[in-house]
Amino acid sequence: MRLRAASRAVLGIGAAVAAPAAAGLSLEACVIAGLAALLALFTVTDPTVRRQAVTVALLPAVGVPVLTLALALRDAPLLRDAAFLAVAFAGAYARRWGTRGHALGVFGFMMFFAAQFLTTGLSGAPGLHAALLLAVLVVCAVRFGLWCYERRNPPPAVPAPPGGRGLARPATRLAVQTAAACAFALAAGQLLSQERWYWAVGAAWWIFVNTASRGETLVRGFRRVLGTLVGIVAGLWVAVPVDGGPVATGLLLSVCVFGIFYTAAVSYSWMMFFVTVLVGLLYGMLGALHPGLLQLRLIETAVGALGAGLAVAFVLPVTTHAATHGWIRRAVHCVHACARESALRLAGDESADPARRIAELEMLLDRVRTSLAPLVHLLSPLRARRARAREVLALLDDCARQAHGLARVAADPDASHDARLADACRRVEEAVHRLTGPARDACADADGTVTGQDTPCRHPGADRALGHLHGLETALVELAVPVHAPPRAPLTTAA
Repeated sequence: MRLRAASRAVLGIGAAVAAPAAAGLSLEACVIAGLAALLALFTVTDPTVRRQAVTVALLPAVGVPVLTLALALRDAPLLRDAAFLAVAFAGAYARRWGTRGHALGVFGFMMFFAAQFLTTGLSGAPGLHAALLLAVLVVCAVRFGLWCYERRNPPPAVPAPPGGRGLARPATRLAVQTAAACAFALAAGQLLSQERWYWAVGAAWWIFVNTASRGETLVRGFRRVLGTLVGIVAGLWVAVPVDGGPVATGLLLSVCVFGIFYTAAVSYSWMMFFVTVLVGLLYGMLGALHPGLLQLRLIETAVGALGAGLAVAFVLPVTTHAATHGWIRRAVHCVHACARESALRLAGDESADPARRIAELEMLLDRVRTSLAPLVHLLSPLRARRARAREVLALLDDCARQAHGLARVAADPDASHDARLADACRRVEEAVHRLTGPARDACADADGTVTGQDTPCRHPGADRALGHLHGLETALVELAVPVHAPPRAPLTTAA
């Protein structure tokens, strides 16, 4: 999937840049087209192809007015700064409306951001608009026509964590933190440079993407600075010597685009490395690249990371422990649901679908790993919490393996139910209850009765199912120890 996404990105963005160039538009218009194509391919992650197409079609409705506003305010610094902060707040708050809101929010913010390094004034807006629209059309042709590999059926949706009202709502809190971080970055960035201050704002804003706690944001800021530092070193060896040469720059830009898409899912630092080299190459094309510019980018990125760190520490903070505990509870309840669906399927209920629950469990476990990443990071000074977080991850992975095995047994047409499964399911239910509180009976059918109690005989597959249920029970019992321990308590080996 990563290989296909990266290869398609090179094709789509290359075509989106070539189209306005062939139409005789300016170099800056081609840059805007390339950025629009990159965002349309990178940020649009709706669950179905139809929804993706709608989101891509809506991008110009956000991008064109925001780009026009940014160009109109470029000679009014106070109004420009206020508008930039408003766009940053709105872009972060738009995540309240799911993947589509996230994509539109990112696109709007990046259009305002991109306008800051353009030399084109408001008079050149029509050419930029034409390039943006042309890029979106090319992306649609590539993504939904020439090379469409996304699923037609939506994957299971993981509901967002429940939120309160006002500032207690996760989207509102995130937007306030983002705006506060961007305000700090804007002020400090302008003290460092009146020309490239927006780099600090961009760094602060992007650090908040896909984060939900103080620890996640701090780790993401560290990785952004690290990736930028390594990218600058590479830029001094690659981008500066190339100095905007069209052929070499084009080839290196393709490599950077491929690297961004190929590494984004596995390493934020490597993604930022390729982004930094790409930015250096673009400034080389614009004739503005020199070693001092790359050093300034590193300093502005560090300022943005500092602003993000201050915001999550002092503005409506959410601790890593609080965020992680909620995701762990949801993952455990999903394990419980997997056991229930498998037991119903073993009892003969053809409508039960453990595979759907397994897919949901994988998504939740990915979120748990992301949430726990700050605690298991090698540089984390909290050794006891790091050891406990690793234990939690290991036990949750064990739960997932047992749930997978149980689902495979349930899918076997020769497997069926016997009375022993009901007792094993009840013990799983009790373990879930002790870990997270009340939950539905794992083996209760639609009428609330326990299935299998009147089936005393053994059947093929029952022993394997029992083994997985016993494994689930053991893992859940052991998981209660690190989950219920105080955040700073030393790790104790129980059982």
